[in-house]
Amino acid sequence: MHTREVDTLITVRQLPVIAVIGPTAAGKSDLAVDLALALGGEVLNTDSMQLYRGMDIGTAKLSPEERRGVPHHLLDVWDVTRTASAAEYQSLARPLIDDLRGRGVVPILVGGSGLYVRAALDDLEFPGTDPEIRARLEAELARVGPAPLHERLRGLDPRAAEAILPGNGRRIVRALEVVELSGRPFSATMPSYNAVYDSVQLGVEVPREVLDERVAARVRRMWEAGLVEEVRGLAARGLAKGRTASRALGYAQVLRFLDGEWSEEQAMEETIRATRRFVRRQESWFRRDPRVVWLPQREPDLLGRALAVVRR
Repeated sequence: MHTREVDTLITVRQLPVIAVIGPTAAGKSDLAVDLALALGGEVLNTDSMQLYRGMDIGTAKLSPEERRGVPHHLLDVWDVTRTASAAEYQSLARPLIDDLRGRGVVPILVGGSGLYVRAALDDLEFPGTDPEIRARLEAELARVGPAPLHERLRGLDPRAAEAILPGNGRRIVRALEVVELSGRPFSATMPSYNAVYDSVQLGVEVPREVLDERVAARVRRMWEAGLVEEVRGLAARGLAKGRTASRALGYAQVLRFLDGEWSEEQAMEETIRATRRFVRRQESWFRRDPRVVWLPQREPDLLGRALAVVRR
């Protein structure tokens, strides 16, 4: 298919918003660029860590050459000291989607941050926050760990407790904050499957054993590409103070190496292990959404299969 060739039977305005989703290292970014070139589209990032300036190697951010002339939006938006916010992301993504659609350009979302995909596409509202309540709950989390807080949430909002992993301290704190602040169950604010756009979600599927090997190879390439030096430079810009960016895969582990807590080899191996665990959580999140159409990444004509789904 020629670059930016558009199917003559379908006008751009009739095409849905496209989201290319799936776990880390599945090959989402390349498929998104292929789709953009085929459909006359532009790419919107839905990876929460790629919104940070300077976090390039460790997030596998495409280089300008790898983008192949396709405009990419919502990259390099935040400083590493800023706390990530799905609500803020939604306020950035929705106007972009509306603008692209208004100009006859197909928006193609790509990334592995499930909540950000839902924030862009679905009828999802974000409750407010209270710094004092949040600080008190976070201090309690640091003191006693997530288990007691999860049990408290179970008593206040069983549906939310069922949906949130007992070890996900940040999410538990957020749920308890919303309950205390609003008096409403946190589960009432959890993502629904009600889309605000005509959309298609394409899941890139890779066998588990293959994905595990790809994760390991990817992490080693990042090290060879200079991840340690990237983190060292970001540390000088306050990375360790960033509540979100400092916890990013690879960055958190390299910070511990730079602090002398781990050896470099240990930091790399821990990054591989942590990424594999994260991949399983991503798969669990995306598999729950019945709207996702899964496509094998090793499909001989992956782009053709994806276009066929979009055209339906």
